Parts: sequence; C-alpha cells; structure tokens
Amino acid sequence: MGVQGLTTLLEKHREIYRPVWFRRSRLVIDGCNILYLLYFNSGLDQSHGGEYAAFEVLVEKFVKALRDCGISPYVVLDGGSDLTDKKLETVTLRAQDRIKKAHRAAEGSGGGILPQLVKIVFVQTLARLEVPVAVCYGEADQELAALANEWQCPLLSNDSDFFIFDLPAGLLTFSDFEWEAVRRIGSQSYIPCKSYNTSSACIVLDIRRQLLPAFAALAGNDYVKLQRMEACIRWAQFAPPDCGTASHLEGLLCWLRRFDRPRDAFEAALGLMGELSRKRQEEVLKGLSLGMNEYKVPPSTLKTFFIHGKVPPAKEEVASLVPSWTRLMLTQARLAPDVLDVLLLRRLKLSIPVDHADMPSAHRISRPLRQVMYGLLLGKGTAVTERDRDGLQLKFIPVQPVLTAATKGLKLNSLDKAEPSQRLQVLLEALGVTEASLSGLPPQLRLVVAATCYWLRRAEPPPEEALLKALLLGLSTGDTLRHRADLRLRNHQRRQQLDVVVNHAFNEWQTCLKVGFQLNQLLNFPLPEPQIARLYEGTLVHQLVHRIRAGTKMRLFPKNDRSSVTLYKTMQAVVHQFHSQESPTPSETLQRAAAPQRQPLDDLTANLQQLFLLYGDSDEEAVTEAHSSFRVQEDLHLNDTVSVKTRYKAKSRSNRCKNPEVARKEDCRGRDLL
Repeated sequence: MGVQGLTTLLEKHREIYRPVWFRRSRLVIDGCNILYLLYFNSGLDQSHGGEYAAFEVLVEKFVKALRDCGISPYVVLDGGSDLTDKKLETVTLRAQDRIKKAHRAAEGSGGGILPQLVKIVFVQTLARLEVPVAVCYGEADQELAALANEWQCPLLSNDSDFFIFDLPAGLLTFSDFEWEAVRRIGSQSYIPCKSYNTSSACIVLDIRRQLLPAFAALAGNDYVKLQRMEACIRWAQFAPPDCGTASHLEGLLCWLRRFDRPRDAFEAALGLMGELSRKRQEEVLKGLSLGMNEYKVPPSTLKTFFIHGKVPPAKEEVASLVPSWTRLMLTQARLAPDVLDVLLLRRLKLSIPVDHADMPSAHRISRPLRQVMYGLLLGKGTAVTERDRDGLQLKFIPVQPVLTAATKGLKLNSLDKAEPSQRLQVLLEALGVTEASLSGLPPQLRLVVAATCYWLRRAEPPPEEALLKALLLGLSTGDTLRHRADLRLRNHQRRQQLDVVVNHAFNEWQTCLKVGFQLNQLLNFPLPEPQIARLYEGTLVHQLVHRIRAGTKMRLFPKNDRSSVTLYKTMQAVVHQFHSQESPTPSETLQRAAAPQRQPLDDLTANLQQLFLLYGDSDEEAVTEAHSSFRVQEDLHLNDTVSVKTRYKAKSRSNRCKNPEVARKEDCRGRDLL
C-alpha cells in the first residue's frame, strides 16, 4: 500500500536520486504498479469500458524500448489477498471510495478507474512478446525485492514501500524512467532515469539505516494504522518550521535521530501515546515489529521459477488447499488469482467499473457463471462472500456454489486430467450454448460469442439491437482495431458524452466475458483463449451505437474486406439462435442449451437488410445481396456451415463474372470508419 507521504517527502530532497543511463541489464518490474501507471499516464479512456487495443500497442512499445537497450524485463504480479487480513480494513475503505469515483466518472467528472479487462490484456501481451511473468500467491512486494536482491539488478516501481527495502542495485522510479525517450551513445541505446538507494536516502535524511524500517512502521502501516498512531502522537510537533505537507514525516525523522535501535524507538513511542493498558501496549509493539519485518528481504522463491519453470514453494495453508497443478498455472498467470481468494478465504472482490449508481451491479447477471466456478473449486455447501456494489454502497453477498449435470463427479485435484469433452461440456452448459452452434466460428471467437449469447439472455435491461450490432462490428474488425489504436496514441481524440445505459450494458458484457474467460482457464482451456485486445475498443463501440441509432449510413469495413463482413454475419446468426427477450433461470438456461431457439426469419431478414443499408449503397445489387445473405443465414445451422459458405462464395464468384459492374461496386464498398 505504500508509506503515505513518503514520495512527497523525497521529492523535497531530489539530491537523493542519482542520474543513470540504464542499459544491458536485467530489470525486475512491479507489474501491478506499472500496469496502472502505463494505462493512466497515457491518457487512455477510462469511462467507456477500456481502450484495450491502444493499451496493447502501448505495452508493445514499452517492451520494445527495454529490449532496444539490452534490458531483460521480468514482471512480477500480486496474487490473492493477504491471508492475515491485515489489509482488509484498508482494502474495504478503498473499494467504497472507488464506487463513488466510478459514479462520478459515469456522470462525466473524475477518473482513476481501471477498465475490467486491462490486466488480462497486459498479461496476454507480455506472454505474446515472450516477457517472463510470474504471479505470487499473495502480495508481490517481498518477492520483487528478493528477486532484485539475488540478481543484483534494479527494481522498477513507483510504490513508496520500495524506498524502504535495502536493494543492492537500487530502485528505478517509473516517474523518472524515460522509456519513451530512448537515447544513443555510439551504437548503444539507453533509457535516461533516476536511481534511488537507501544509502543515499539515509545520508540526506540523516537517519541510521537500521531505523528506516522502523520509520516506515511508525509512519503508518497495515498493522498499526496511520490515523490511529497520529491520533495519539502528533509527529508534526517535532518537525522544523516550514516543513509543508510532509511535516508529520519530517517530525518523525527528527524524533527518530536520537535512537540507535528500533526497539528503543518503539518503546519511546509507547510513552508518547499516553496511558495504555498492558494488553494495548503489547498489541502496538507487536504491530510495529510486524510492520518493520515487512521490509526484510527473504530468499527468492521466483528465481528457480524464472530459470527452470518450477512451481514456487507455498506455505502450508496454501499447499493444503490449492492443488499443485493450479499453483503452477497461477504462477504462470494462466489462472486468475481470484481462485486463491475463493479457495483460501471463501470470498471474492468483484471489480468496480465506471457505472452510474442508479444502475444495478454489472456483476449480477454473471453470478450463475461464478457459481459454477465455485462448485468446481469448493464442491457443494460452503458459500462464497462476494464483495459487490449496491447503489453507492459496498455489499457483502453470500453466494452458494452450484453443481450442474456436467460438473458432478469432477474433483478439483484431478480436474486438469478430466476428459476434454467433459470439460468442454461444463463450459458450454454454463454459458448455455452448444458445441455445434460454435463450430462455424473461428476458434479465437468461440468463447467470446458464447459469452455474448449468455449476456443477451440475461442483460438487465435487455440490450437494444444497436448495441448488439455495434458489439459484433467491433468483434469483426480484427487488426483494424490495432491500426486505429496506434493512431489514437498519437492523436488526441474528442470523446462523446457517456450514455450510462449503453455503458452499463457493455459493462455487463465484459463481466460475462471475464467470468467465462476465467472458467475456461480453470477447465484447462477447452476453448481457445481469445486475445482480448482484438475484441473491444470502448470509445469505438460507443460511437458505433450512436451512429446506428441515428440511422447514419456508414461503410464500416475497409475496401475488399469481405472476410470481416462474412464474420459479422456468421456471429450474428449464432447469437440470434440463442437470443430471447426473457432472462431464464439457471435450469432454464441448461434446457435451452440443449434445444436452441431460432429468431423468426422475418426479423432476421429485416436486421440483415438494415445492416447492408449501414455500409452499402442502396442500389439494386445491395438489396439483392442482402436477400442472398438472408438465405445464407436461413441455411446456416452450424453443422453444415462450411458447405453453406462454399455455396455462397461460388454464387458470389459467378455473379462477379457475369456482371463486372457489380464486382466493382462490391470492391468499392466500405470506407474504413475504424
């Protein structure tokens, strides 16, 4: 969580930092901290559900800058919540504050809310770039410090806790890490930055090195809260005049200079707190000692993982409840750390997206999916407490695990060895779709379309047709999103005002996709994992909704991009098979999965004709093509999708040969709106 006020204090003493031309070295990276800073510092949109393609481009540029300078990055991420619950109060207060920030952002003011799928995009991009990544069982601070200590290399972070760790190669603060301004000396490239180390800090601040962890503990930590300590001891009274905003830390430093040992300082602090019971004195001393121990650098458990791929050793409480196959996947970032919280603490912190307080929680409709996941993890009986939003309030909701027909007989210890067909059936049953219904889709889109079918049946309120069209158009564009994202990073884009109903609907879709994604991971990937950055770009999809609503004629696909048009129509056919206006119960979902419904043909015809009016000329050929496409959809029932597509392509080639003017118009259709 950091030492409150320490960064501000050190900014007043910039002589502590040493200029460095950083190159040709390992670099240990505080993944969660850098993830937040990369997204927020780039000016990417936070209110429309995430600019994931643009963020992917940004991460690629960051990694390229490191490698151009011969820097080998190793990224370490936080895992599950702390088992001691020492941070529970702080985490809860921050969640309550985040709900209010998310509501203000929905009304058009404020920010600082990370989109729901950003961490997945971050991990997927690093994996594709072959950057080594590890996820800890708990908070990553000590593991980061341990790895940097053993490798004698710097650590990159803006977390003020690392100002206290005694790191041999120092700390590189991200705020001074000029990775976008790579420079060259002869044939060598380097990144200009500033290095911090505790030796310089202790000299400038005039404090003994052994007292630095005691200083952090007395300043306020997760065992003895700053507010409670400050209520008893006003450290500012010991500060020199004109110390400014960090006066309480300046005062604490001045006071500490009289001591040689941490224990002496802690006992003297008790004297400043007035009359305390014996029990309370023991509690304070224990808390201060534990808080100081947080900054000890242990042996690294991740070094052998990064070098040999071995599962890091786990504490007894983790090893007894978390099977070894899941521990390996967790460390590899191939399984969500939420699994640890469910297994070890029987609770789950749900994310808080930008959403208006008048709207229901976006996580409510995906709860049945999580119940299936809880059933796989815990079996039947033990409830999981979900931390979710209700209006502007934080609620703790007990949720029962669910065992379905497909999950009965499956045990977590051997889940990875279950038959692939059985694991696939669990996933499809939970999402309410059939294997046949997805077979005509590209493998990378099957999970996404299945989650979209689930969302359509349960969304509250049911999404209008414009939202579905905009979403499917975004899913159809592929690498076009990346081209637009690259432009977005270079050119500031004016964003439209947020439509809170549209935003809520897409928040629900993201929660369904996220839980479907996590369930697919837990089942050891019965469906291929989709690349999230290629699926959704919030500002684009919101813009498409407004244009479709307004009836604006748009040519949505690039010239000659018939594959995107075909993909759009295939996805639309699949989702309309399962789309109904009612929100079924879990049992009804399973029944409907076995007997999928078709949309009335007249409605489907109208939808396709409207689509072609959006991106084509309203001439005879366009109308003919719309009717032809309808016939494709009428025949498109997934077992014979391939033959239908073949017939459609053959007919298209025949029409182009007979009428060159039709071919010319087809090729010219489509200005790249994206």
